[in-house]
Amino acid sequence: MNQLQSQEMIPKTIAKKERTTNVFALLLIILAVATILTHFLPSGEYARIERAGHTTVDPNSFKWIKSTPVSFFEMTKAIHLGMVEAANIIFFILIIGGFFGVLNATGTVKVLISTMAKKLASREKLLIPIMMFFFAIGGSLMGMAEETLAYIPLLIPLALALGFDTITGTAIVLVGASSGFTTAIMNPFTVGIAQGIAELPTFSGIGFRLVLFVIVYLVSVLFVYRYTMKVLKNPTIGIYGKYSPKQTNLFLTSKEKLTSRHKLIFMAFLINYIVLAFGVIKYQWYITEIAALFIILTVAIGIIGKLSIDHLVKSFTQGSASLITGALIIGVSRAIVVVLNQGHIVDPMLHEVSEGIKQIPSYLSVIGMYNFQTAIHFILASGSGHAMLTMPIMAPLADLLDITRQTAVLSFSFADGIGNIIFPTAGTLMAGLAIAGIPWTKWAKWIFPLVFLQYLIGLIAVLVAHFIHYGPF
Repeated sequence: MNQLQSQEMIPKTIAKKERTTNVFALLLIILAVATILTHFLPSGEYARIERAGHTTVDPNSFKWIKSTPVSFFEMTKAIHLGMVEAANIIFFILIIGGFFGVLNATGTVKVLISTMAKKLASREKLLIPIMMFFFAIGGSLMGMAEETLAYIPLLIPLALALGFDTITGTAIVLVGASSGFTTAIMNPFTVGIAQGIAELPTFSGIGFRLVLFVIVYLVSVLFVYRYTMKVLKNPTIGIYGKYSPKQTNLFLTSKEKLTSRHKLIFMAFLINYIVLAFGVIKYQWYITEIAALFIILTVAIGIIGKLSIDHLVKSFTQGSASLITGALIIGVSRAIVVVLNQGHIVDPMLHEVSEGIKQIPSYLSVIGMYNFQTAIHFILASGSGHAMLTMPIMAPLADLLDITRQTAVLSFSFADGIGNIIFPTAGTLMAGLAIAGIPWTKWAKWIFPLVFLQYLIGLIAVLVAHFIHYGPF
C-alpha cells in the first residue's frame, strides 16, 4: 500500500478513535468553579496606582474587605464583560481571518504551499527547525502571541502536504512562538514591563536569557521533531483535527506555478511582516497597529490579485466567519478573570503567598516564587497583565529575601511563557486549537511532556540565577 492510499484511509480510522471535548463546555466549567470559589475564599485588595503609563499595585496597601461573592446572574454577565474586555483581541482575530480569506481568494496560498511542498519533498525534515526558529525569534524579540494565529492556516496544509499531521503544523507555530516568548530575550510585553516595574535597566541580563533561548528552542524542536518522524512512518497515529490529509495530497500533484502576481502578493506579505517587526520593536506597536497593517495588506493584495470589491468583501467576511469560534473562546476565557476580580480573591492569594515565602530560606523562596507565578498565570494568562499584577509585590519581596530582582523577573517570564501552551485559560492557545480543530484535552495530553521539561529547565534556571546573583541587582 503506498503512502497516498494509507493517508486516504486515515480520516475513517480517526473518526472511530477520537473523542472530542467541547472547548466552551470546558471553559464554562472553569468559570463555574471560579464563581463558587468567590463564595468560600476571603476577599481583599491592593490599591492600584499609575506608574509609567501602566496601572499596577501598591505592594504595601493590601487590606481585607467584605466578601464579594459572585452570583449566578453576575457569572453569566461576566461572559459578555469578558468579551468586551477582550474585544481588541477578538476583533484582531476576525481581521486576521478576513485577511486570510482574501489571500486564499487570490490563489496564492494554494500555489505557495504546492511549490514549497515540492521543494521540500526530499528535505521535509528541515521545515520544523527552520519555521520554529522563525516563530521563536518573533516571540522572543517582539512578543508575538496573538499575531501567530495568522500563520496556523498556512502551516497546517503545508505540514499535511509533506506527510505530517495537523498537530505538527499547529505546534510549529504555537510551540515555536512560545519557546521564544518564554525565554524573552527582548520581549517588550513581559520582560520589558517586568523590568520597568522592578526598576531594572531595560532588557538587562540578556546574555543569560540568550543561553536559555537556545536550550528551550532545541528542546522544543526535538520534541516536535521526534513526534513528527513517528507520524511520517505511521500516519495513522497522527492527530488531524478538522483537516484531512486526502485534501492536501493535491498540493504535491498540482501543476500550478507561481506567477508574477503571486510573487507580488507574497512580497507584500513579507514587507508587511518587516514593517510589523520594526513597529513593535521601535514604537511598541500592539494589536491595534498590527490590525491596521493587516487591513492595509488585505486591500493591497486584493488590488494586486485583481479582485472586485464585491469579491474582496465576501472573501473577507467568509474568512472572518471561519475564525469566529476561536474569537469567542478568547472572550469566554477572559470571563474567568472577570469573575475572579469581581470576587476579589486574586489579590488575597498574592498577599498570602508573598507573606508565606518570607518565612523560608532564600533558595527555597526562589522555587516558591517560580511556582506561584506559574499558578497565577493559570488565572491571568495575559503576559503584561500578569507582570503588572505580580511584579510590584515580587520585586520588593526579592529584596527582603536577598534574591536579585533580575531573578524575580526571570521566574515571572518563564512561568508566564510555559503556561501559554497548555492552560485552557490562555486565549491564544484555545483560538489556535479552534482553528486547527484539535480538542484541548488531546493537545494537553500531547504537549504535557514538553511543558514538564520546560518547567524543569525554568526551575533550574531560576536556581542558577539565584546562586550566581543574576543581576545587575
